[in-house]
Amino acid sequence: MSPAPLLSIGWTDHVTGRRGHLVVDRLVRGVASGGLRMREGCTAEEVAGLARGMTMKEALHYDPTSRYVPLGGAKGGIDCDPRSPEAYGVLVRYLRAMRPYIERFWTTGEDLGLTQDLIDRAAAEAGLVSSIQAVYPLLEDEEAARRRLADAFEVEVDGIGLDELVGGCGVAESVLVALDRAGRAYTGTRVSIQGLGTMGGATARFLERAGLVVVAVADVKGTIVNPEGLDVEALLAARDGHGSVDRSVLRPGDREEPGDAWMSVDAEVLVPAAVSYAIDAGAQGRIRARWVVEAANMPVLPEAEELLAARGVVVLPDIVVNSGTNAWWWWTLFGDIGADADEAFGYTRRAMRSLVGRMLDRAEADGSTPRAAAYALVEERLPEIAERYGWY
Repeated sequence: MSPAPLLSIGWTDHVTGRRGHLVVDRLVRGVASGGLRMREGCTAEEVAGLARGMTMKEALHYDPTSRYVPLGGAKGGIDCDPRSPEAYGVLVRYLRAMRPYIERFWTTGEDLGLTQDLIDRAAAEAGLVSSIQAVYPLLEDEEAARRRLADAFEVEVDGIGLDELVGGCGVAESVLVALDRAGRAYTGTRVSIQGLGTMGGATARFLERAGLVVVAVADVKGTIVNPEGLDVEALLAARDGHGSVDRSVLRPGDREEPGDAWMSVDAEVLVPAAVSYAIDAGAQGRIRARWVVEAANMPVLPEAEELLAARGVVVLPDIVVNSGTNAWWWWTLFGDIGADADEAFGYTRRAMRSLVGRMLDRAEADGSTPRAAAYALVEERLPEIAERYGWY
């Protein structure tokens, strides 16, 4: 893959001076897929890295026998605190400015700091039909496909939407594959999670229900720790729209620690599920876990990953681990699965178990890291995708 993206756009909000970015890494069939994030400090470099990751996630899920054909990769980002009173206006104006790209070739959705409901509301105000309308010309039956996806977004499981749960299901399955290969029992395996938003919260639920013990979760207020295990469902029910937990639900055995304490908790599995660049070369020395599972995008810096590998800590990369949400959108829209939770979870588990297994097999055969193995799998798939569907 060429390191240079196909298209990079910078935007300045004329009202607040806030900056935004759009990077299209590659187009396949003339369309690219990638979410829109909003966070204070979001940079063009960050968005470019995320766009490249989306190209890889799409390619990794390529299956010539399925209806879903991978798209190219893209990403949007806005440098603004999503909790700011001005955030919604900034979002609407960003989408209005990016409207020609969203209409023609960039399909986008929720990411860090933004929910799909909020994006949908802002997109309508910006004059868009949908945040994913660029893909509509590729559908065999647009009306049926849109209805199927809308129905899927209405599905809830124990109070949480299916669209929020599928990503966590994929992350959890990645953890379980790693444990299976190591011959480690699920029951009693301890997990620490940074972030209890969309991805982190769903991951916590699936891992706890599989028998693992969630001993720490972190949000913007700090880290909640209980070596005996947290009440995950109580914490999920006490979240606000940004994944921050109301501390009034904490039990006597729960304790509050600083925000970065999640990293050094005594746990076998560490799941960074919040911000990018969370673990640098200095911070990695505090990690005691055997596995770091990247539910967030780009949470482990390359120099930190190298040091972790030297210590025998396995990093399962984001381009595989958190790819389930994006794939679920397209499996549903293109008709590989219907608007049904059991079908979605089953399909996601099978796809992720196969993908993670292939990645770890390749890493073992090559004597490489899982990330290097995932990149190798991408490079093997790209020529066929380019030949069959067009790539630029």
